[in-house]
Amino acid sequence: MLTRWDPYRELVSMRRMMDRLMDSAVTGDSDTTQAAVWGLALDVAEKDDEFVVKASIPGIDPDELEITYTNDTLSIKGEIKEEKDTEESNYHLRERRYGAFHRSVLLPSLIDSNKIEASYDKGVLMLRLPKAEEVKPKRIPIKVGQKVIEGKTK
Repeated sequence: MLTRWDPYRELVSMRRMMDRLMDSAVTGDSDTTQAAVWGLALDVAEKDDEFVVKASIPGIDPDELEITYTNDTLSIKGEIKEEKDTEESNYHLRERRYGAFHRSVLLPSLIDSNKIEASYDKGVLMLRLPKAEEVKPKRIPIKVGQKVIEGKTK
């Protein structure tokens, strides 16, 4: 008996296996006492003169975050502590994340590290990383005969 090969079915099966693997890595096993290590989702936007990085990290004390910028790499580290209930509870659903997280992002441009600003409001961490003066766009004048025409940047 021959069975026709269906590549779509193989992809769906592989996707389900990867989803289970990622879910177990993120949430950890409920019977273990060790906290899960998870990645931090970021939004990174580039403007003419700066990069803006946003991360949703509700429930963390901003003083417990470690933010560094070295060799064009921005790193954010922290840990959300697991809440220990004094009485035993039967959870129907437990999806809130806890444990250590770490995320590093290589930025494509030089940053003026002395002017980096960080703020935390309503569970959202926002970083403003100004570009160094030497990488900001500059106007270049164009000489046409004796007349000078100003070039435009973005």
